Amino acid sequence: MAQIILFAPLIGALLAGFGWKIMGERPAQIVATALVGLAALLSWVIFLTFDGEGRTIQILRWIDVGTLSSDWAIRLDRLTAVMLVVVTTVSALVHLYSFGYMAHDDNWREGEPYRARFFAYLSFFTFAMLMLVTADNLLQLFFGWEGVGVASYLLIGFYYRKPSANAAAIKAFVVNRVGDFGLLLGLATIFFLVDSIQFDVIFAEREALSQTTVRFLWTDWNAANLIAFLLFVGAMGKSAQLFLHTWLPDAMEGPTPVSALIHAATMVTAGVFLVVRMSPIMEYAPEAMMFVTAIGAATAFFAATVGLVQNDIKRVIAYSTCSQLGFMFVAAGVGVYSVAMFHLFTHAFFKAMLFLGAGSIIHGMHHEQDMRNYGGLRHKFPWTFRAMLIGTLAITGVGIPLTGIGFAGFISKDAIIESAYAGGPTVVFWTLVVGAAMTSFYSWRLMFMTFWGAPRGDAKTHAHAHESPNVMLIPLGVLAVGSVFAGMIWYGPFFGSIAEVNAWFAGSIFMAPDNTVLDDAHYVPAWVKVSPFVAMLGGLGLAWVFYIQKPDLPGRLAQQQRWLYLFLLNKWYFDELYEMIFVRPAKALGRFLWKKGDGAVIDGGINGLALGIVPFFSRLSVRAQTGYIFHYALAMVVGILALVFYVMLVTGTN
Repeated sequence: MAQIILFAPLIGALLAGFGWKIMGERPAQIVATALVGLAALLSWVIFLTFDGEGRTIQILRWIDVGTLSSDWAIRLDRLTAVMLVVVTTVSALVHLYSFGYMAHDDNWREGEPYRARFFAYLSFFTFAMLMLVTADNLLQLFFGWEGVGVASYLLIGFYYRKPSANAAAIKAFVVNRVGDFGLLLGLATIFFLVDSIQFDVIFAEREALSQTTVRFLWTDWNAANLIAFLLFVGAMGKSAQLFLHTWLPDAMEGPTPVSALIHAATMVTAGVFLVVRMSPIMEYAPEAMMFVTAIGAATAFFAATVGLVQNDIKRVIAYSTCSQLGFMFVAAGVGVYSVAMFHLFTHAFFKAMLFLGAGSIIHGMHHEQDMRNYGGLRHKFPWTFRAMLIGTLAITGVGIPLTGIGFAGFISKDAIIESAYAGGPTVVFWTLVVGAAMTSFYSWRLMFMTFWGAPRGDAKTHAHAHESPNVMLIPLGVLAVGSVFAGMIWYGPFFGSIAEVNAWFAGSIFMAPDNTVLDDAHYVPAWVKVSPFVAMLGGLGLAWVFYIQKPDLPGRLAQQQRWLYLFLLNKWYFDELYEMIFVRPAKALGRFLWKKGDGAVIDGGINGLALGIVPFFSRLSVRAQTGYIFHYALAMVVGILALVFYVMLVTGTN
């Protein structure tokens, strides 16, 4: 069954990508969607019937060179089962949704296999992500890791005729290479110290690694801390954490189904999965985990501030994703890995639904993405409005405090904030509470600007606005169910007692005996448990005042606090800063090497040789060919004399 889940998307990608000319473009889409749907169905069967006993399913012998031995195998445990459900479910719904969204895409030309290519890319991405989450060793994980990077590049730059899409694809690829270099160093360090890349062998050496010192960058490091830090650098790139986050908003240049699949529920969660999978090492690296916590909290705060003022509906949701990933890393950083997976699990439902809902609006508004040109759309998009309302209730954390009753995001986000209070510095707890308030504000801001108020922008666009077809609404309905019930149904296995969580994950997540944060989180003061709900109400109330009661207030405030507004609108000027520090010097060096190195030295040398030295000796040789016999005789005599002189010189020297 697990083999079918892994290879069904690959078969779909091959058939859609190379077989569409034989079977036709639409049948290729149907086959790709059906195979991913089959993988999703089987993933749910495994998830619901899994007995908790981890096992390895051998596929084939892969690499055996010296001490480096790596089989292609599926590591099937509870952590894998959770990720299988997330990846295949969202992917199957995105495939189905894409039938409607891409049906009348203006960026396509008649006669070109755009649809087949798009579905092939989606299926290939799904296969690469499944390779990553089912990996039994670091090499297979790295293969899947790079595979999703390639697929992301292809999907972000799908509209390759748009310069902005090409630039976004290249930016995502380059920024991720920075993180991937850190990951590769981490893998090399593990192999150097453990002499193996198998997870079981590495995890068995966790205590030895925590007592080993290794030299790196002219400094002595604790081996466990160094490995954890390098692996997290890789996670920072893939999961768009602060400093390596700049690619994620630009990635919205891809079609909206791509945003839902890659940048909401799957690829960006790969970093969280990596940290959780390597929990046996992370538990023995306290300094590195403090760094994980700090970066996660900083990302949650930073991305939320930027989301407050964005006007592109997809960019608002993109920064929301970046912020929520920060929440997940905080949970992992304080040692409650199951809670990080809990939020990853619930986040997949409501964030994918928000992205697909945004795509429904964009589709019905003729590709208009600026929320300033929306308004009053709840009557034009009744079903999309209901779905996005559920998604907003989930992400903002609506529920009944102290009861465990609420939408999915309410349950899992509260679990993170309570864990941060129990196991992290106080500043991290308050940062997350403030982040929750800002999440509520920008989420309700999106809803109010889109669905309430008077229509704004082009009247003709509003007049022709229409609800999406059923093929796009059905995935929204399925995701809405998960957004409502996922948190309440699986609260115990993810955030119950330590005994319950350990029994459910059965060794796929490791918590050291002295790690009591999960248990302590259940006994935090009541005001801590209520604080996220209060933050949500504060954000909702402020958004209501700004965009319903006094809609002119945001504009006046932006004029009064112009510098702050521009600072947030320009994303803290990270892009401009990187342009100045990295991009311009790199371009300047490239121009120097091009003009002075390639142009002056290489081309100049070759041209000088071709145009100066070679013609000079050519002219001399031409002059020597006079045709007179006495000239040739003279040359022979001179040559014989030179040879005799050389022999005498050598003989005399000896």
